[in-house]
Amino acid sequence: MTNEIIQQRLTEKFGECLTEWSMPYGLLEFRAAAEMNLKVMQFLFDDEELQFRFLTDLTAVHYPNKKGEELCVVYHLHNMSAGIRLRLKVYVPVEKPDVYTASRLFSGANWMERETYDFFGVNFVGHPNLIRILNVDEMDYFPMRKEYEMEDPTRRDKDDEMFGR
Repeated sequence: MTNEIIQQRLTEKFGECLTEWSMPYGLLEFRAAAEMNLKVMQFLFDDEELQFRFLTDLTAVHYPNKKGEELCVVYHLHNMSAGIRLRLKVYVPVEKPDVYTASRLFSGANWMERETYDFFGVNFVGHPNLIRILNVDEMDYFPMRKEYEMEDPTRRDKDDEMFGR
């Protein structure tokens, strides 16, 4: 199986709904609308030729300058028998970061979605227990978003003169 065959099968099924096809470092990558994420993953899972039945990773990326698409949820899927991986991306606005949960399809998605919610604020619709997993429950912000300064500018030990500059 090749990336071209995978792309062809997905294009036959979903047509123009899947966009931004690329192959960085040989890894097939494409984009789907947020409301299509579960349909695409279900097809990749169920199709007897494709058999992407392992979710390797799920995370998010914050793009604060992409208006209406600030959060990108990234899925890495793996066909274990053929040894092929692919990357699926879905973009959502930070004001309504809703994406359907993949936890019923991949049981490992449960914790990965909780972590992504905890750090980025992505709301996985239908998740059985979408609560913080690593940060304290009282936290009212999402620390991995690029909304905060990298360091405290008032810290004296970070001044340039301390480093001979």
